[in-house]
Amino acid sequence: MTQNSGLLKRLPDRTGLDRIWSVLPEARLVGGSVRDLLAGVAVHDLDLATPEPPDDVQRRLEEAGIRVLPTGLAHGTVTALLDNVPYEITTLRRDEETDGRHAIVAWTQDWAEDAARRDFTINAMSLDRHDRLHDYFGGREDLQNHRVRFVGDASRRIAEDALRALRFFRFDARYGHGVPDREACQAVSEQLGLIGTLSAERVASELLRILSGPRLNETIGAMASVGLLQVLLPEPDQHFLNRLLACEAPVSSLLRLFALCHRHSPELAGRLKLSNADGEKIEVWASAQPTLHLELSDDDLRRLRVLQDLDRLVERSWLLQARLVGAPDSAWDRFRSRLKTMPQPEFPLSGKDAIAEGVRPGPGMGQWLKTGRDWWMAQGCLPDRSACLAYLATQK
Repeated sequence: MTQNSGLLKRLPDRTGLDRIWSVLPEARLVGGSVRDLLAGVAVHDLDLATPEPPDDVQRRLEEAGIRVLPTGLAHGTVTALLDNVPYEITTLRRDEETDGRHAIVAWTQDWAEDAARRDFTINAMSLDRHDRLHDYFGGREDLQNHRVRFVGDASRRIAEDALRALRFFRFDARYGHGVPDREACQAVSEQLGLIGTLSAERVASELLRILSGPRLNETIGAMASVGLLQVLLPEPDQHFLNRLLACEAPVSSLLRLFALCHRHSPELAGRLKLSNADGEKIEVWASAQPTLHLELSDDDLRRLRVLQDLDRLVERSWLLQARLVGAPDSAWDRFRSRLKTMPQPEFPLSGKDAIAEGVRPGPGMGQWLKTGRDWWMAQGCLPDRSACLAYLATQK
């Protein structure tokens, strides 16, 4: 179905888009940009499709003085840069062969054929330079009705790329409402065996996006009801995650992942091939050291600030609140405020001070500094340089 839309008026600046259209008049906005224009939410990326083959697209843009990056020529994609704003332009495609992870594609000039290979009806619409909306599968109506559906046969679409099982729940959380589409859920349940063919990196990327999204309680519950959550993660604990969400903790997909899988946290980094930095955060959360509790004195808090990074302390406080309270709590809010407003203590001595006091480099210097630091910590991290030197003078 083709209809006048008025959507282009919602773009704050179409200068770059109009320049591309002057070179590629048959190109159309596609996918998420069209969906979000219809939904009335901010559009971050303007992606286009065009019937021209990628080499021709690149040549025509460069002849018009537009900088082009061949970002994905094998898949028919080039990126045009206009005033440092990227526009991805992809030649219309059809799938020649799929294996659940990758697709071998061929170029086409058939817009409906290209739309038919997209995942969901709300992502299969296109918008031309005349502001006409092309909607082949009822995406506009689905968006208005808060319904996320696969294009065509749901089971077949997941078989083409198993990651679509996860993407369905991410999109349903953002654009859906109520019970997810029954056909889609049935298809996910039938194709659970394909999840193992996906790389850990792709699964982790999609899962973390789900965990940072809206309606998480409902989404995780729906994923569990079709068996997907249990395939992705070992022994997920939805109850603890729900308690963390009930505390109204700031959005952190990694912290939510830890809450969901805290019983098997040592496995998470390897299972999902997380970065070293994320793996280290998980280790800190799992260790529960140094000890946190609401009655800690200011001296204790300063010691905590020395022993552990402030962000890790705050994150651990949310996990403790979830475990002990499972709801908003003003006492824990005050505790975090004390942590955050306290200046970072810094031990005032260094190796230069040791040398000035006649301590030679080597194990003796390390012990001298440790003795001073231990005393400084015992005093609540308050003594200044002179006080520390005076104490160390009594230890000779």
